[in-house]
Amino acid sequence: MMATRKIAVLVGSLRKESFTRKLAKSMMLVAPPTLELEIVNIGELPMYNQDIETDNPPARWTEFRERIGAVDGVLFATPEYNRSLPAVLKNAIDVGSRPYGHAAWTGKPCAVVSCSPGALGAFGANHAVRQCLVFLNMPCMQMPEAYIGGIAGKFDEAGNLNDESLKGFLTQFMECFATWVERHAD
Repeated sequence: MMATRKIAVLVGSLRKESFTRKLAKSMMLVAPPTLELEIVNIGELPMYNQDIETDNPPARWTEFRERIGAVDGVLFATPEYNRSLPAVLKNAIDVGSRPYGHAAWTGKPCAVVSCSPGALGAFGANHAVRQCLVFLNMPCMQMPEAYIGGIAGKFDEAGNLNDESLKGFLTQFMECFATWVERHAD
């Protein structure tokens, strides 16, 4: 039997009615019970600036780094902005990667899901996030890939997923992610 693993969910969109947040919440609902998922707010992190990376960095940076350090894995959920990842998500990745040599991310298994109203499903953003993860030494689940296109039509007025095919895919994705996290757990 697999142990329960704590997973930080980072949502790369700040919009209140964000499709990415709705998608992340839908994934949390279909995740196996071995995953304890929690959205970690990244919108309040001060922008990374090495000049304030001192012996007393901003408290929000320290809190974020400690939260990431305490989890067993990370699920990155991102929209696409200009064929890349949103600044808020890149900033969180940068904040967690410092101070150099003490990254909170190191060795944490992860997965990336991306979505867009368009047909490509934020393919560019997904791979921009993955590019960062290579340097951070985070084993990223390769398959199944999750590029969710046409996201605007996948939820009802209450924000609930109304696409059974997508729900089935997300269930499979989260089952694979649970196995991935367990395989790479400390």
